[in-house]
Amino acid sequence: MSMIHDVSRSKRALLLIGMAVGIGLSGALRYSQSRPSFAQVSDPGASCENGIGAAKSYARSELEGPSERVPTLGRPKTGWIPKINDNDPPGPTREGMTWIPGGQFWMGTADDHMADARPWHRVYVDGYWMDTTEVANEQFARFVKTTGYVTVAERKPRREDYPQALPDKLVAGSVVFSPPNHPVELDNHFRWWSYVPGANWRHPEGPGSEIKHRMNHPVVHIAYEDALAYCKWTGKRLPTEAEFEFASRGGLDRKRYAWGDEFMPGGKHMANTFQGHFPDSNTGEDGYLGTAPVGSFPANGYGLFDMAGNVWEWTSDWYRADYYTTLAATGEVAINPKGPADSFDPSEPGVRKRVQRGGSFLCTDQYCGRYIAGGRGKGELETGTNHLGFRCVRDASPRPEKSAVRGAP
Repeated sequence: MSMIHDVSRSKRALLLIGMAVGIGLSGALRYSQSRPSFAQVSDPGASCENGIGAAKSYARSELEGPSERVPTLGRPKTGWIPKINDNDPPGPTREGMTWIPGGQFWMGTADDHMADARPWHRVYVDGYWMDTTEVANEQFARFVKTTGYVTVAERKPRREDYPQALPDKLVAGSVVFSPPNHPVELDNHFRWWSYVPGANWRHPEGPGSEIKHRMNHPVVHIAYEDALAYCKWTGKRLPTEAEFEFASRGGLDRKRYAWGDEFMPGGKHMANTFQGHFPDSNTGEDGYLGTAPVGSFPANGYGLFDMAGNVWEWTSDWYRADYYTTLAATGEVAINPKGPADSFDPSEPGVRKRVQRGGSFLCTDQYCGRYIAGGRGKGELETGTNHLGFRCVRDASPRPEKSAVRGAP
């Protein structure tokens, strides 16, 4: 059983934990992609966010500013029929990847508590190859050994970025999930997150922890640029949000989960999520308290593993809370959408974020139910949390062979 109590942070947010010594930095730790239960949050339509917000001051209210609600547009039109392309994989099979044929589908959700993931809208994507599993520690370690790459969480913050910070607080590290030993209100994420100097992908819980026996677990504490660097090394790229959702649905039409409408069909756990009472008591009924080895749960209809739960995954799209409304308003089918041209999160104006998908081992309907197929997450670019990883995709059209990339697998 995995005993990981990991968490990551944003490069900027990490310094905010120095509030105890009076550091006057702007930015703050915030548990993203999670949301208080509907009865405990003043605005149940507010989006979850994955990780630690980087530009929000600690004193600022999490719900500051008017909440943006998407009008309910009802059920999607039934005259338009989703269709999976009938095409064979181009060329030879890609090692560790699965062919996703592409096609037209309904994207989004009708969930009233996920305003940014509504309404249903029509999307078409071309076929592509996708990593069958999340990128694991073993794969990322090979990349780092070959290239010498240093992740964002391992880099010492620069003095010029934090001129008011005390020198002894300019240390590399990350935020780790630290559950309290008793029930707490879910209105303050500081109750279960702690900044730990030295925490990064090699040391998920900080100094003293290691990944020697977790090499088949998904790599975590990964910031956006870390994921991009790995993708470039392998000759791949990050999936768009539309590609991720099409693949996640596994050929199913408007089902709630990647495997259907029932969370535990036949009483069987289908994904690595949180059981028990959040955040203080994880019973681990699914066999894991933290991350699980990739591929531990059943694959979806396309043969992809962990498209829900385990760790959140980066996509290439900028995050805007109103993006789906904008697409639906055109009345047209969105062809290979690549996201909006810019980022805007009404809860943190001015903080650029990318979309994250899939949910994590910390997701629970008590606080965050965004492991559903249409659920959306978001994260600041320099934020790499312990429950955030990634997987890559490759275009169907030929690209330069990876042999041209030094040491690529």
